[in-house]
Amino acid sequence: MRFVNNLPRKGICHVLLAALLALTGLGCGGGLRVTRINSAEKKPNNVWVFFTVEEGDEPVGGLTADKFKIYEDGELVSEFESKQTIQNPEVAAVMYTMLLVDMSGSITESGQADALVDAAQSFSERVGKQQKVGVYAFDGEAKIHSVVPFTEAQGSVKGGLEGLRRYKPKDPSTNLHGAVVEGLKELKKELDKDKRPLKFGTLVVFSDGTDRARRVPRNVMRDEMAKSDYDNYEMFAVGVGAEIEKARLDEIGRDGTELVSDQAKVQDAFNKIAAKIEAHMKRFYLLSYCTPSRAGEHEVEIVAERTEPKASGSLEYKFSAEGFGPPPECNPDTPPTFDLKDTRPQGSDDKGGGPGVKASGSVKVNK
Repeated sequence: MRFVNNLPRKGICHVLLAALLALTGLGCGGGLRVTRINSAEKKPNNVWVFFTVEEGDEPVGGLTADKFKIYEDGELVSEFESKQTIQNPEVAAVMYTMLLVDMSGSITESGQADALVDAAQSFSERVGKQQKVGVYAFDGEAKIHSVVPFTEAQGSVKGGLEGLRRYKPKDPSTNLHGAVVEGLKELKKELDKDKRPLKFGTLVVFSDGTDRARRVPRNVMRDEMAKSDYDNYEMFAVGVGAEIEKARLDEIGRDGTELVSDQAKVQDAFNKIAAKIEAHMKRFYLLSYCTPSRAGEHEVEIVAERTEPKASGSLEYKFSAEGFGPPPECNPDTPPTFDLKDTRPQGSDDKGGGPGVKASGSVKVNK
């Protein structure tokens, strides 16, 4: 047990209920789950930790640098000595969202295209304020069709989507499973063009029915979705129409699925998915500090503390400070360089960060 000013830092509640907290994620008044995604250290004595903070299934955003306590080998590191700061996650991480829309005959010939385009425009404008959005269409053909390439220019998104109002499919069938496979591959290809080391993709699929083209079996689609290439991806689905229950879209929308009975409610469904994407983005934190350690390996614990309502959680990992020490002086605003191989928990193959996050390091949930 660690002591500060001769008192246990961890309360009696945590000591007695540690096993229960690990199983339920609940403490005396609630607990946070803090999950390390990656970390790095570099001379003179910079340390960076990229992680998420969540409470149950809900992301926790808005925590400032003073809401994190850093312990090295059981000793609290002074905020003033470490110059700890929260960097913008975008210096190390890139996030793209692909909107993949069903433009098969059942959509284009039934008058649903206008409602879909209006909803897609609103969705793209909302999510596009924080990341690049690309829009692709599918019908019965084997390949998906680029409508709007990944861009941050809102005018380009709106102009491209307008063309969907007049879209005429060459094959009016529905290649839903094949479109998901092609969509994931295309999303990864676009993300791989970005030079930032950490890549997070979101695929949002809209459809009004089952896969009738049968070009790609459902199990092949599931196998593609399960690949480690997409561990840091999230997938959502929006379904509309009478036969949508048969499509089993919840299998595609593993992070959230909205099913509506008629096109009048499509806008609301897209708004709900956009809200989830916005919230999920806020759970990422990039903590940067200057370590006082100058040699050897060290155990680090980072504790996140929220004031209202009161809750906390922590993560632990190890790093090497061999050869550390100024000059030059450590600048905590220096961007990190992450080792992309460092993405699994130490000594474990399990993922612990929830959908869309490949976890690393051990995780604690505290009072």
